[in-house]
Amino acid sequence: MTAQLDQHFWWYLARASGIVAWALLSASVIWGLVYASRMIPKKGAPRWLLDLHRFLGGLTVLFVGVHITALVLDSYVQFGVKDLLVPFASTWRPVAVAWGVLALYLLVAVEITSLAMKHLPRRFWRRVHAASFGVFALGTIHAFTAGTDAGNPLLVVLVVTMLLVFAFAGAYRLLVAVSPVPRAVSSVPLREVDHVLERLVAHEAGEVAAEEVERTACVALAGRRAVGRDVDVRGRPQRVVGGQRLGAGDVDRRGA
Repeated sequence: MTAQLDQHFWWYLARASGIVAWALLSASVIWGLVYASRMIPKKGAPRWLLDLHRFLGGLTVLFVGVHITALVLDSYVQFGVKDLLVPFASTWRPVAVAWGVLALYLLVAVEITSLAMKHLPRRFWRRVHAASFGVFALGTIHAFTAGTDAGNPLLVVLVVTMLLVFAFAGAYRLLVAVSPVPRAVSSVPLREVDHVLERLVAHEAGEVAAEEVERTACVALAGRRAVGRDVDVRGRPQRVVGGQRLGAGDVDRRGA
């Protein structure tokens, strides 16, 4: 029995690592949706919440690497490197394997751009990162069409559970995206806010010291108090007269 186990070790490892990789991928995508929505308040949230999403993604890449390596070393199906890196090159279930190859390339693109996020345009990074949904979809199809454990009841329960959680998190994320975000009333003129934000961006890039950002914010607040102006929700200027805030329309009526 030990000899038989040794003979099929790489095949068992390939199957197990594939299932674990899919579970980690599902958890990473779902956690990313939860973190991006308003389920978790961003203000004051611990950093490990975002680090968990990145950690799950990194583990997914690791187990995908184990999955591919075990398939190459296994002698049951006899996959070659070309079979696992070129779509439809495999003679064993070519379409099913191709789903996994495409998912692999998308996964690599998502992980590389995530590691280089600070050096990439934000819009470009978001578009590439959205491909993680494609990785999840292709990986799921690959698991059920190429995997020999697709009929396992435990695996079916796991997949159905993950899909339901993903559907809920995705629907919630869409509702948050289309719902209006309440805008707080600013106590500083908009041009001063823009100036402070420019200083913050320059500080993040290492061009401006933190003291300069703090000084700019203090000047903006001091100028607001000296002028006695404010803005309402629509961004229109307000003036403090007699201890009362008056909007543009109120000022015009008083002048009339």
